Amino acid sequence: MTPADPDSPLPGAMPGRTPENAPQPADFAPRAVAKLLLRVIRVGTLATLDRNTGHPFTSLVNVATDVDGSPVILISKLATHTANLERDGRASVLLAETGKGDALAHPRLTVLGAFAPVARESEDDARLRRRFLARHPKSELYAGFPDFAFWRMAVVSAHLNGGFARAADLTAGDVLTDVSDAEALIEAEAGAVAHMNGDHAEACRLYATRLLGAPDADWRCVGIDPEGIDLQQGNAALRLAFPQRVTGPGPLRGVLKQLAEQARAR
Repeated sequence: MTPADPDSPLPGAMPGRTPENAPQPADFAPRAVAKLLLRVIRVGTLATLDRNTGHPFTSLVNVATDVDGSPVILISKLATHTANLERDGRASVLLAETGKGDALAHPRLTVLGAFAPVARESEDDARLRRRFLARHPKSELYAGFPDFAFWRMAVVSAHLNGGFARAADLTAGDVLTDVSDAEALIEAEAGAVAHMNGDHAEACRLYATRLLGAPDADWRCVGIDPEGIDLQQGNAALRLAFPQRVTGPGPLRGVLKQLAEQARAR
């Protein structure tokens, strides 16, 4: 892939189309909204470049994230989008919130970058497999097939549309989570997730119901990173942000205990 011109706009940016320095609504926090969509939307529209003509080709894929928020997909070599990515990894993924009323009134995030396959049985593969299957347990039926592999996006930029008059061009740094100092947390994540679901399921339920206002249900932890914990029940996903950044198992225990106490107090 040809290196990008540093003076060129990022993919998806809109120079000259929107007034520069236009004020955003006071209650609109683009980075926070984008990070939330990236972590909780489980199905996205994948746009690749057709290997025969270069036309945009869109398809539907299940999406999860790496610890830093990089989108991860599980795709088969028999699929057209995989053949396209093997020729040119550049792609985008649209992550859209759904709900009642006009679909365009709900926030959506387009993440742009380049996908690359993850080597089977590598350290990355084990981590991404665990995180992906926690979000999409039914995918375990075919995740081991020889034609399937995980692909991870190297994010370049993103564009957020949060509804009318709520748009923002974002960089990779705006939407991803810095994990450069969180190696200890990454190593402890699998055990921490299992521990929360096995010994502290009630805390997960309280996080969801009392801190996030979700319906009472069997909420489970499906991921932990320096900025928050991901919860899921069936097809519903939630994100609980930590009050402060954590980079190791000790601080993580303290934050989770603090949040549980807050939830019980409510």
